Amino acid sequence: MTELRALYTLWLREVKRFIRDRARVIISFVQPLLWLVVFAAGFGARITFTGVDYQQYLFPGIIGQTLLFTSMFMGISVIWDKEFGFMKEILVAPISRFTIFLGKMIGDSSAALLQGIIVFIFGFLLGIPFDPLTFFSALPVMLLITFGLVSLGLIIASFVGSLENFGAIQTFVNLPIFFLSGALFPVTGAGTPEWLRIASTFNPLTYGIDALRTVILGSAWTPIQPLYVDIGIIVLFDVAMIIIGTWAFSKMK
Repeated sequence: MTELRALYTLWLREVKRFIRDRARVIISFVQPLLWLVVFAAGFGARITFTGVDYQQYLFPGIIGQTLLFTSMFMGISVIWDKEFGFMKEILVAPISRFTIFLGKMIGDSSAALLQGIIVFIFGFLLGIPFDPLTFFSALPVMLLITFGLVSLGLIIASFVGSLENFGAIQTFVNLPIFFLSGALFPVTGAGTPEWLRIASTFNPLTYGIDALRTVILGSAWTPIQPLYVDIGIIVLFDVAMIIIGTWAFSKMK
């Protein structure tokens, strides 16, 4: 019971921290809108697909991008907690490091999921076709994506001592994951460089975005992998990151 209470408290703290940060919430509205309107308008006439237009193709990619950037940024909460002494207090509490990591991870994942839902709202306002069943089918996929990415951000933050270093490392990790995921353009098929195709196969977000496109675009999209393969790889990535994250938290003092 103590572990569950601690898990809930850590989850609630992270969610409240996100909701009360008005600047971050406002930015979460603006950035996806720019991608879906400005970027899609600029490249839509140059990139064509069978069955979908570029804005429809881009829509799941921007959801994935939002989840990536938000999830990784959430690791900064560990740096703040270290600086203000909160991390020291919870590390000496009579609860396991696994519970501490899981509480922060689930809380940060919930906040990242909220930003992903905001992108769905924009998609509806922009006239991108999807129904309520599509939305609710995509939510579990989005949550699975955030688990692994938030865990990765927390792992990085657990070994970093300053906000500046975390920001630099986060950018260094984020950009390759984003551009090699197929969020903006195909990373498979004819004309794709072999090195790009190989690199994308080692990118967990590639499978997350492919799963989102399969769920959101339906029969209009030809998936890179069957949906169950995409989900399986994402789950394996999540489990690996949670194990490593728990170990990283156990090393913090």
